Amino acid sequence: MELHLKGLSWRLFLISYLCLGCLSQDFGEQKQFICTSVPKDMDICSATLQTSVPGEDLTTTVMQLRETVLQQKETIMNQKDTIRELTSKLTRCEGQGGTDSSDSRGGARRKESGAKNTMGDVSRGPSDTLTQLSQTLQSLKQRLENLEQFSRNNNSAQASSLKELLQSKIDDLERQVLSRVSGLGEARTGLRNDTEQQGRVESTLTTLHQRISDLEKGVKENRPLDKFQLTFPLRTNYMYAKVRKSLPEMYAFSVCMWLMSSASPGVGTPFSYAVPGQANELVLIEWGNNPMELLINDKVAKLPFLINDGKWHHICVTWTTRDGVWEAFQDGESRGTGENLAPYHPIKPQGVLILGQEQDTLGGGFDATQAFVGDLANFNIWDRKLSAGEIYHLATCSSKAQPGNVFSWLETHMDVYGGASKWTFQPCRQLN
Repeated sequence: MELHLKGLSWRLFLISYLCLGCLSQDFGEQKQFICTSVPKDMDICSATLQTSVPGEDLTTTVMQLRETVLQQKETIMNQKDTIRELTSKLTRCEGQGGTDSSDSRGGARRKESGAKNTMGDVSRGPSDTLTQLSQTLQSLKQRLENLEQFSRNNNSAQASSLKELLQSKIDDLERQVLSRVSGLGEARTGLRNDTEQQGRVESTLTTLHQRISDLEKGVKENRPLDKFQLTFPLRTNYMYAKVRKSLPEMYAFSVCMWLMSSASPGVGTPFSYAVPGQANELVLIEWGNNPMELLINDKVAKLPFLINDGKWHHICVTWTTRDGVWEAFQDGESRGTGENLAPYHPIKPQGVLILGQEQDTLGGGFDATQAFVGDLANFNIWDRKLSAGEIYHLATCSSKAQPGNVFSWLETHMDVYGGASKWTFQPCRQLN
């Protein structure tokens, strides 16, 4: 039996060898042998020849597989690089997360940097907070002085009593601020106590603001609607006044106002007028270390104003669409003139006029770094070029001065938002 099986094995081996010899393919200098399964009753050599793969197709398949492997290898390498980069960024973020927030820097100026502070006040580190508190206290003092003057003129015992109470609270707050200034150089172990004290001071300031505003409401009832000023004590993106009506189409204009500011660098944006499709239709702005600029349809003229000395100044700007001629007046005198500022471009109607903020979108998109800081009063607009004599009458508070025929300075013509305050202002009686 064993001899029979051995003989059968040898015969099968010989038949397989002969058939595979028939299927051999010549690929260059080497021989390749292909084994194929066939039905039991079919001739082995003929069946294998019928199902064999041509050499060219086999080469193409091998090349495609090789290319696929290379692509997958490249993808894996790219993914490794991505993982490595993300890991590095995560490590940096974790390292920065442990640093003190007081080391953060404020945002850069608007058109020289993509970074914008549009979420509220500028940096709230300890030194910045102290600056803001000091500015707020100064604003409250000015408002109290105005109330004191009113109470003297009207012999109001109640107003005088309340003024004394508020003055004592402000003195107490000033002592707290000075105490905090002297303690800034100490170790940061007292940071929690400093934060609690800051909260108490800001809470007291809020109460003071409310009580002074209530007192001013009583004063407001006894003053003419045009004898007031707007105060913007802090550089924020939420303090502003919105004019209730739009401007008409204008082929010439004159804009005049009283301003007082000591902000640096730049007093900010006294007013901006935006229309659909053009946020800078008409803007007056002084930002960073640049001079004050007048923008019309996004075209710019630099104005020769010097006003950030903490004193009241009367400024006017006139413009005509013909040749784009403009002229700038400060305190009743011409300071400079120019031309080719948006020539033959009329000021478009159906826009939004904002006091105290620059608009990046229609009626919004405010940036705290461009906000106006200071006091503004007697803002008027005419649809013609005023003469030098008319502007002098305005700057000297002459009885011949006329209000704007496009927009006149009345409390009923605007809405005030975000904590900007109104209080009595008599032009030429409160100058410097």
